[in-house]
Amino acid sequence: FFLGKMEVFARATAVCFDVDSTVCEDEAIDRLAAFCGAEQAVAEWTQRAMGGSVRFEEALAARLELMQVTREKHQACRQSPVKLTPGIKGLVEKLQAKKVNVYLVTGGFDYLVEPVAAQLHIPMTNVFANKLRFNGDGSYAGFDDSQPTSHTGGKREVVEQLKAKPGHEVLVVIGDGVTDMEARPPADLFIGFGGNVVREKVKQGADCFVTSFAELSDCL
Repeated sequence: FFLGKMEVFARATAVCFDVDSTVCEDEAIDRLAAFCGAEQAVAEWTQRAMGGSVRFEEALAARLELMQVTREKHQACRQSPVKLTPGIKGLVEKLQAKKVNVYLVTGGFDYLVEPVAAQLHIPMTNVFANKLRFNGDGSYAGFDDSQPTSHTGGKREVVEQLKAKPGHEVLVVIGDGVTDMEARPPADLFIGFGGNVVREKVKQGADCFVTSFAELSDCL
């Protein structure tokens, strides 16, 4: 069964990776919360959102309200070191060498994802993320709720868009959260990733479940 699913992965023409707790070892919104002095309260909401017990947009709005992030804190967080999950760089390089279309699809924020995309040589045109808004004085003014990744089911919408493009016939989604699992279908395969955190709902519902990117690299 596992080998059959891995054959689908090996034939993928497009792969969408989640970022937080998948491509990166931690959750960027929790790092941002630490800069805003609201780490514990925000982390609790993150667990609820990723575990699927609340709608994503509710959790996103609640966390941002708790943080009241400023443009200055947002910029400071971007300067903090990002820890890529071991094996992700090699896996992305292998996929890119095979001319597979690689995307980052995240409920995180585009400004914080940019350094991650740069390290993986993924253009920002292949990144789907949320956008924060600030007032003229730099205070928090909300988020762009027109972005598909700002609400529950948004990753499914992104995958639907991508599946309609030439060269995206076999599309695989890889991630740690319920929001990633929601994207299959229309994704052809959902691989649950538990290398940083194991979410039981995802482990049970994924087409297959891995705890290291080496398991995926070995299939290519």
